[in-house]
Amino acid sequence: MKVLAVIPARLGSTRFPRKILHPWHGKPLIAHVAGAGRRSKLIDRLVIATDSKEVRDELTPLGYEVVMTSRRHRTGSDRVAEAWEKVGGDIVVNIQADSLGLTAAALDSGLKQFLADKYVDFGTMAHSLTDDGELHSPNAVKVVTDIDGWSLWFSRYPLPYIQGKGARAVVSDFKFRHHIGVYFFRAKGLKRFASWSRTPLEKAESLEQLRILEHGERIRVYGTRSRLVTIDTIEDLKSVAEARRRGKR
Repeated sequence: MKVLAVIPARLGSTRFPRKILHPWHGKPLIAHVAGAGRRSKLIDRLVIATDSKEVRDELTPLGYEVVMTSRRHRTGSDRVAEAWEKVGGDIVVNIQADSLGLTAAALDSGLKQFLADKYVDFGTMAHSLTDDGELHSPNAVKVVTDIDGWSLWFSRYPLPYIQGKGARAVVSDFKFRHHIGVYFFRAKGLKRFASWSRTPLEKAESLEQLRILEHGERIRVYGTRSRLVTIDTIEDLKSVAEARRRGKR
């Protein structure tokens, strides 16, 4: 089975303009994420899907394969689907371009489990929340699952609601889980996803994975200990830099 990894790369971020090309330790931010995919032992081919010639011109000299896609896509997974139609593959991994700290080992761990779940068409990853700020940040997506690891819901709001705590809940109150920006698709699942229009709850939360749940399908959630940061703002990047400086002291 051929495993294709696609990094959807949209240059027009509103909260952090041009963030995927922002220089970080000598190379664009997206290149740090793409490096994890390149080092994976289970990914056969990695491409960057973009509608920007600037992204193509920046990343092609670094040795990355770039696929040009439409400007009309509203979600990363829709862009990934177009790239897959052009490139092919049996298993498709959507790696969000701003998932700083993602490792090849974490990718391979999730992929190995997804490959073993032969009848699962949709999968993703999550780790335990350890920071109260992330718990209450809408930029950190929370996920709850059933006892077998199937997702019940994703939200930017803290899930679940802790009775008696409300907005004062802290991470020690419950084993909250943080969804991270990696999606696994079997080709037939990705084809179905791309055929569906955007759904009401997907639009309300701006979370593309809700489209799958709203169509009555299921997403398997694989746990990881890998600690990564989704870079949504320049402040997020500054926080990572400060944390690294403290760690070196």
